[in-house]
Order: sequence, then C-alpha cells, then structure tokens
Amino acid sequence: MTESTAQGTTRSTADVPDAARAQRRILRVLVASQILSGAGLAAGVTVGALLARDMLGTTGLAGLPSALFTAGSALAAVVVGRLSQVRGRRPGLAAGYLTGAIGSAGVITAAVLDNAVLLFLALFVYGAGTATNLQARYAGADLAEPGRRARAVSTVLVATTLGGVAGPNLAAPTGALAASLGIPDLAGPFLLSGAAYGLAALVLALLLRPDPLVVARALAAAEESSTGVGAVASTGPTHRRRAGVTLGALVMVLTQLVMVSIMTMTPVHLHDHGHGTAASGLVIGIHIGAMYLPSPLTGWLVDRYGRLKIAAASGLTLLAAGILAATAPGDSVALLACALALLGLGWNFGLVSGTAIITDTVPLASRAKTQGTVDVSIAIAGTTGGLTSGMVVAGAGYPVLALTCGVLALAILPAVAATASSR
Repeated sequence: MTESTAQGTTRSTADVPDAARAQRRILRVLVASQILSGAGLAAGVTVGALLARDMLGTTGLAGLPSALFTAGSALAAVVVGRLSQVRGRRPGLAAGYLTGAIGSAGVITAAVLDNAVLLFLALFVYGAGTATNLQARYAGADLAEPGRRARAVSTVLVATTLGGVAGPNLAAPTGALAASLGIPDLAGPFLLSGAAYGLAALVLALLLRPDPLVVARALAAAEESSTGVGAVASTGPTHRRRAGVTLGALVMVLTQLVMVSIMTMTPVHLHDHGHGTAASGLVIGIHIGAMYLPSPLTGWLVDRYGRLKIAAASGLTLLAAGILAATAPGDSVALLACALALLGLGWNFGLVSGTAIITDTVPLASRAKTQGTVDVSIAIAGTTGGLTSGMVVAGAGYPVLALTCGVLALAILPAVAATASSR
C-alpha cells in the first residue's frame, strides 16, 4: 500500500510517523521559531512610522510603513502558502523568514543612505516576516485532533509573546547600539529583527522534521486507502465549506484592519504628546503581549464554547478598545496601554476563532493554498489600515480614528449571526 506525500513521491504506510509524537516535536520547534520571529515582527511596528515621518517630514504618510510591510506580507502569504502546498511547511516558512531578514537589512541601509525609496522597497520585503509569523499558526494545526485545533494554534501564537514583548522594549537599547555604529537610532530595532528572522529561518530549516503538512497528507491518504472515504468528505458539503471560509476570512480581515489602524498611529499619537520611544515601546509591547499571551485561554474557549461565540466576542472587545483609545487623554500612557491591550485581545479572539473555522472547513488537498489566500486578504486589510490611518489622524485626529475602527468591528456580529442561523 502506498500514499502520496506533498512532494509527489510515494512511501509505505509503515513509514508514516506517529501523529501524536510528531505533533509534540513540531509544536516545540514552532514555539522556538515564533519566540525569535516575535522580536522581528515588533521592530517595524514600534519605529516604522517614526522613521518614515522623520525621513518624509510629514505625519500624513506616517502610516505608509505599516501599509508597505503589510502589502509585502500579502505577496509573501501567497508565495509561502503555495510553496507550502507543493513542498511542505518547512521550506515555505523558512523562506518567508529569510526574506524578512533581507528586508530588515534593506531598511538599515536605507536609513544610513537617507533614501526614502529604498526604505519603502525594503519595508515591502520586510513584510514577508509578518506573513510567515501568521502562517506558522496553520502548521501547528495540521496534525492536531479536530477538538484541539484551536489550542494547537494558540500554542504557536503564544510563543510569539516573549519576542513580541521584548522587541519593542529593546527599541531604545538597539537605537543606542545603532548610533554607536553610525546608523540612525530609529533603524536600530531592525538590527534585532534581521537577526531574529534569520535565526527563525535557520531553526525551521534544520529542525521542523517531520514536516506537519506532509505527515497530515500521508496519514489522510493512508486512512482513505483503508476506509475508502476521502479526506474531502470529512469537511462537509461544499456550500458549508464555502460559508466557513467566508466567515473565517471576514472575522480575521476585520480584526486585522481595526488592529493595524489603531496600533500604527498610537506611537505617533504618544510622540505628539511629548512621549519618547521608551513609552511607545512599552505600550506596543503590552499590546503585542495581549495579542499573543491570552492564546492558550482563547484556544480553550474556542474549542470548549465554539468558534462563533468567540468570534462575536472579538467584535465587542475591539469596540471597547476603540472607545477607550478615543477617550483616553493623550498624555495618559496607562490608559492608552489598556486600550491597546484590549485591541490585542480582540485581535487574538478573532485570529484564533477565524483560523479554527478555516482549518475545520478546508480539505487537506487545498489547505495550505487556501490558507495563504485567506492571509492575503488579511494582509490587504492591514495595508488598508496602515495606509489610511495616518491620513485620518492628520485630517481628523487620533480619537476619530480609534472610535471609527471600534464601530467597524461590530460588523463581525451580523456575519456570525447569519452563519449560526444557516446551520
């Protein structure tokens, strides 16, 4: 009896690794890579807007860096998804992180040369790290039991917390290091991101064995051969699969749009009220911690109470975040930190529940490709939020941006209600 692997070769079922043992190893490797990549992810968020404003001399385009690296992440999501579909998760994820490291080096070069065009191009390439960081969550769910998929996703997400919280708070030290090397201090965090993304790529390339998607396909093929039931059948009718993909994508797109819009302009808002990069780093660090640290609890809630209820909770939490950010005094670091913590929590609810919905409904035969396509939509939403947030703040102010985004998040509720009523 033989079965197909992701590379199109065949192997006997005796060669298929034990799923539970393989899953434990895979999660350990993914956790290590996510700790590293979290630091790389945080660098651009913390100082990207400030670096662009210094180089361009205007706040109106301060959201452009976020837009560019989220646009880059859109392209990377397609490439990583398709490469993973054909070759497996390991080469796809490793290539994505390596590309992010190259982008970080480009940002540093642009800062030294004071070249805005090169900066924007490098930020676009840097976005590959963001896309890869998100795509890694799918690898955690490939071999998970259906009732534990959200918890597997959350294990990968929570690992980002350590690097994600440490990264922004290293903005000042890395800035000092950069200055000592003759590099503009705002480019300092990209020294950290380049090293972090490079190490994450190395960890995955060397240690993500067996490849989770390859093993999942091998096990599914073995089951199909022994039972005569195809893997696609387990995902339900076609119309239900389409509805699941649509809902999961919508939840993640809206949460990403709202989160990126508010997050991108918060450092600028703080800076305009007299706070330095240390305050911005603290607030963004708390925010990124809230994005990832609650993941184990969120995964349990999603598996225990259902995907739809937690998806609805994400919309309500983001509304609360928008209201608090809009009403908090600009000189109150504490209140803005609370608002950004709620923003991160709402995003976490949406990402874990949306990812579980997608994974539940997409068959293995097209899983990585579909997941990559969904993440393109998420990246486009982030691009839109990053690009327009600076314009909104320049024209109407940060409170208007925050409140508008909070209200927009409520669109999740009717989508969830419509899906629930159709079941």
